[in-house]
Amino acid sequence: MPEPSPKDRSAARAARQVRAAREFARGLVHTAHPLLVHIIPIRRCNIDCGYCNEYDKVSGPVPTEVMLDRIDHLARLGSSVVSFSGGEPLLHPDLDLLIARIRERGLMAGLITNGYLLGEKRIRALNAAGLDYLQISIDNVEPDEVSKKSLRLLDRKLELLRDYATFDVNINSVLGSGVRNPEDARTITDRARELGFSTSIGIIHDGRGTLRPLGPRERSVYDDVSRRVSKPWQVWLNLYSGIRAFADNLAAGQPNEWRCRAGARYLYICEDGLVHYCSQQRGYPGVPLARYTIDDIRREFRTQKPCAPYCTIGCVHRVSTMDYWRKPQVAAETEASARAS
Repeated sequence: MPEPSPKDRSAARAARQVRAAREFARGLVHTAHPLLVHIIPIRRCNIDCGYCNEYDKVSGPVPTEVMLDRIDHLARLGSSVVSFSGGEPLLHPDLDLLIARIRERGLMAGLITNGYLLGEKRIRALNAAGLDYLQISIDNVEPDEVSKKSLRLLDRKLELLRDYATFDVNINSVLGSGVRNPEDARTITDRARELGFSTSIGIIHDGRGTLRPLGPRERSVYDDVSRRVSKPWQVWLNLYSGIRAFADNLAAGQPNEWRCRAGARYLYICEDGLVHYCSQQRGYPGVPLARYTIDDIRREFRTQKPCAPYCTIGCVHRVSTMDYWRKPQVAAETEASARAS
């Protein structure tokens, strides 16, 4: 089959931007719905990275019917974007069906993958399912004992995405714990932009979810790469672009003062179907998605998160910025909820 034509790509991008703009406007007007949901269809991963605490080697996929029910409930909650994470989501045998269900329910569909399982056929299937965006985080140029998510091993996959994907692609480079050669982030960013992808840079935590401030060498690379990431106005056209202020503080080891809206604007749904604040705060609030209601969203919107000052989870910062000026938060909300349950 031929590559998608520029006209096909342009039409798909334009339609995506219209839907993203619609969700952005809805998010400004209404607060009692999630803007971004990360949902886990399988905890197993085909590689093991030393800093990652979000995978295992044995778990089977969540049954497809269970996943469909969860997607339907997220739609009833009014979610804007549902993105698959893991583990490695491409290991789920019915992932394309799940993506299609998200789109059928009027939501935007995303995928975070290590990229290893991508090929021409797989990319075309993601196109057909209606995927809106995909992110690959690349840790280094050459693989090492900490991470196999390397540019050398993934570069051919990136070329296939350039040639065949009609969805948006973001390549995220990283600095921080376990990254041996900070300069690799420059190389990864340059290659991604050469291929026509949007780029971002993140500061990663260690295996315990702990932040380590950047050293002078790392900070120099961070400042250079940050100047070349996608523009802030693209945040809602590409959900992995742009907002820098929180990362600048983290790079310097400084806390951020902000209102985290996890549990409300952002949900992390584990393979057991529980709602958590994020991948690093599993257990809070720990409510089954099937029982999660608009009242829970309103409660968590008001709940102050003690982990917020040194949070490294960029996607939570991004969705929370829409509401930075809204209602203040109180520490008692979650405690009262826990006592009530």
